[in-house]
Amino acid sequence: MSTTTAPPSTHINEDIPQNEGSKLKTFISILRKFIGVADLAAVRFSLPSQLLEPTPNLEYWNYLDNPSAFAAIGTSDEPLDRMLEVLRFWFTKDLKYVKGKPCKPYNSCLGEFFRCNWEAEDNAPRIDTKSLAAARSGNASSSSSVKSNKNNGGDPKAASSLSVVQTATAPTGPTVRISYLTEQTSHHPPVSAFYVSCPEKGLHARGFDQISAKFTGTAIKVSPGEHNLGIFITLERRDNETYQLKHPAAHLGGILRGALSVSVGDSAYVTCPQTKLKAILHYIEDGWLGRAQNKVEGVIFKYDPEKDDKIRIKDVPDSDVVARLGGVWKEKVVFTLGPKPLESHPADKQITIIDLNPLAVAPKSVPPKEKQAENESLTLWDGVTQAILSKQFSKATNVKVELEEKQRQKAREREQKNETWKPVFFDQVTDKRGTPDLTEKGRQVLDRAQKGDWSLEGII
Repeated sequence: MSTTTAPPSTHINEDIPQNEGSKLKTFISILRKFIGVADLAAVRFSLPSQLLEPTPNLEYWNYLDNPSAFAAIGTSDEPLDRMLEVLRFWFTKDLKYVKGKPCKPYNSCLGEFFRCNWEAEDNAPRIDTKSLAAARSGNASSSSSVKSNKNNGGDPKAASSLSVVQTATAPTGPTVRISYLTEQTSHHPPVSAFYVSCPEKGLHARGFDQISAKFTGTAIKVSPGEHNLGIFITLERRDNETYQLKHPAAHLGGILRGALSVSVGDSAYVTCPQTKLKAILHYIEDGWLGRAQNKVEGVIFKYDPEKDDKIRIKDVPDSDVVARLGGVWKEKVVFTLGPKPLESHPADKQITIIDLNPLAVAPKSVPPKEKQAENESLTLWDGVTQAILSKQFSKATNVKVELEEKQRQKAREREQKNETWKPVFFDQVTDKRGTPDLTEKGRQVLDRAQKGDWSLEGII
């Protein structure tokens, strides 16, 4: 049965638009009702529509904020270079939080799904650390994969850059199509499965999305749920070399100050058993006083997949270290080769792996309305979205409540008939491996999307 509950008794006149300060006060008054609740995400309480971002959760919650970074994974022949390609993508996946304000999209309904395409520019700088090392040692001319100091205006402090560039709204150069499909496979606990397909590059990614959230009184701690084992990226043309990217816990803070912000004070891990390389990214927690630093430090090292016991950077012996990283994860991150501390290298020897400052969330292509199914996110929530956009908040709440009640009624009917709900596009509701498999219908949807065909005829 659904555990969605009505908003706690906080009385607001929804027909009177609230400013951001008033919205935040309302939000806090609701959150206070849940202090001590082990997992807010499991409760799935329903917020007043004025507090919602007019965006379906399945559309909002994806990792392709810069699809060019994803499309470039697997380009290089060297294992270290491919790990750096994965990390370059990793630092772009949260652009929505870096460039926009934290928001609360709609709760997803069981069986709801979302699909889209990105036209990614195939222009990410090639990572070639062997040429880079040779160039830096003076044994070769500067690698074509890295901008020289001359190209940076001759400033020796300007680090060379391998960062991706902003995805153009109307790309003029070569593009790569990336297709995306996600479905809400479980309502209690709330879990969605996703699959990213880029056949032109022999690349796909998949995983389950689930969060656990707890309000501490001053912040909301958001952690991966038990079924969320991270993002699994597979390089099909390299013997299915697979990278597991494990998410860190994050905090939504600034609630009492009236300025919401996302901070991270945890570690993330990226492992590849085939190449026997692992990355630890340690996000440094900000202190209680002072401006947020958003610093991250990292290490790439050789590890034994059969004995994966290194979880802290300081536990990694220098003899295993192949590269170090550091910087501000909301701005710019650099790397250096070898075990020496990053700060011991002069600025012009530190290579920029990502510079988020000029980047923004890339546009996506979605099916035209007439090609969408009734349980497709943009159609399912369209009545709520249109009401919010026109500031008819009471109407938006009524439409949302009706939609949620329909879901509860369907759940009651399944319970009475002793029926078990099954996803349409994925084989599993959840999976201990963390890697959902597509059904034949799921494969057909992605195959058609790759051709620019949004028709669902003969599929559902």
